[in-house]
Amino acid sequence: MAGNTKPFDKINDKSVIKTNLHESISVTGSVVSGTYALPSAGGDTSNIKNYTHGMFQSVYDYPHNSSSANHLFDITAGYSANSTLFGSANADNQVKKVNIYNEMAQVLVGFDENGTLRRFDNDGDLTGGSKTDEAIFLNFSRLLHKDAIKKGSFNLELGVSASDAGYLAPFGSRITIKDTNGTSSYLSNSPVGEYGILYASNSAGTPLDGYTTSTAAPCGLLYYQAGVAMLSSSLFMQTGSGGLLSGSMLLASSSAFTGRTATQTMVSSSISGAADSLRNRIYNLTFNNTTILNSTVYTCRINSREFNYSSNPTFLSGSKIIVKGDDPNNVPRTFITTVGLYNAANQLMAVAKLSEPLENSPEQDIIIKVRLDY
Repeated sequence: MAGNTKPFDKINDKSVIKTNLHESISVTGSVVSGTYALPSAGGDTSNIKNYTHGMFQSVYDYPHNSSSANHLFDITAGYSANSTLFGSANADNQVKKVNIYNEMAQVLVGFDENGTLRRFDNDGDLTGGSKTDEAIFLNFSRLLHKDAIKKGSFNLELGVSASDAGYLAPFGSRITIKDTNGTSSYLSNSPVGEYGILYASNSAGTPLDGYTTSTAAPCGLLYYQAGVAMLSSSLFMQTGSGGLLSGSMLLASSSAFTGRTATQTMVSSSISGAADSLRNRIYNLTFNNTTILNSTVYTCRINSREFNYSSNPTFLSGSKIIVKGDDPNNVPRTFITTVGLYNAANQLMAVAKLSEPLENSPEQDIIIKVRLDY
């Protein structure tokens, strides 16, 4: 009857579904390295935004002052007070760099049982093993990574060539960084959720010492839900200095920095200068993001002799049901157009509309499934 409600069988008529939707994200090196012209002499590329606080650098897909610009990611760098770089002479922004490292470690790695801040661990085993004390961080915007970066989809290709041209020609030798086996070998001992180990392999030339295109070296961590990639500075250092590169591959950001090693850049460059160093060596960046769609499906069961009346005034003419005419043996004809979902207090919580009226016949039962996405 119209105005009546029917309770659900909470076991059989209600189900919860979680669906992961993925979107392919591709950021070309030309955009990251600065497709757009300088706004003024001595200024930065107009899709790259530096801040007076000097703590990080933001990358946009269009000039950042444009209303159509989308924030892609931030780049920052720092090192631990346990690093050999700490206390170096001619250090630039050392306090800020240590604070950056500590802040990222606090959020992504957390504290141990004694309240001591953990350092980034190369293999994810926080109880021991080697640590990363100098790192560059890519913080992806929520616009790009949504709810998470899809495991096993991350691909970052970097140029590591060293030449007199500095950052103008870094792509003769390239390495590819992936979260290899991320779908099966991820870790979950982080305060922000799951993360995987990043591995570097040769993609153009053989800049990695002792590695081929089919072998890979650990070089950082990728935090899937947080949307943060931590890259070790060893990516841009020679093996003799504790790095992964076989030749004189330098992390240089401009002709003024030609000849600087990654260590020198981390120490004596500003954070934005170190960000420039990495940004101008990004050849390509791709990954799949993840949007988690939660759904509750309610199965509405209408028996053949239920809901066969309408409160629409056109359903009656005087005291007679119009659709029956003058013959009382004619069955009433009703059409279902809307399904309402009520709470335990009989309050209307949600309304579902059918695409077209559905005739309710006393000769058959009807099942309508209502799906709520959130």
